Amino acid sequence: MAMRRPLGAIILTTVLGAGGLVTGACSDGNLRDLRSSSEGPEEFAVMPVKPLVMPQNLSALPPPAPGQPNLADTNPVGDAVDSLGGNSGALNPVGPVPASDAALVARASRYGVPEGIRATLAAEDEAFRRQQARWSGFRLFPVDRYEQAYRNQALDPFSVTRQARAGGLATPSSPPEKK
Repeated sequence: MAMRRPLGAIILTTVLGAGGLVTGACSDGNLRDLRSSSEGPEEFAVMPVKPLVMPQNLSALPPPAPGQPNLADTNPVGDAVDSLGGNSGALNPVGPVPASDAALVARASRYGVPEGIRATLAAEDEAFRRQQARWSGFRLFPVDRYEQAYRNQALDPFSVTRQARAGGLATPSSPPEKK
């Protein structure tokens, strides 16, 4: 009878360990998917608001409309950027280019800037990912769709480092290469 207790404990811990391993394998460990899969609040999307104030004339208030800014907080994102030490003026994408970025923009646009480049690139990227990952819907286990679509375009950092060093460039040290 004494021999069965250790054997039962061993079997129980093996079964529980295997169950934990299987459950852990089912978790979504995709770090590239930045969307929240939970129904709870997004703690980084919640921003503190300024205190409410009573307007002087209640009949002069505009009617409520979705997406309209709060009268007390006209620029909450800019206020958050300023409070973190950033430049809220850089949030305006249609504003003038800051002087610190003028040389970069001039160099990048030396051959011209096509109109609607962002929309064009987004459409081309979507078509490319759809074509590359055509059969990826038939998987038993979760896969990294980004890595799957761009696998052929990935660089091997170790071969690039070797090429740079062979060309006489000073390169930083890198972790050991896994064989």
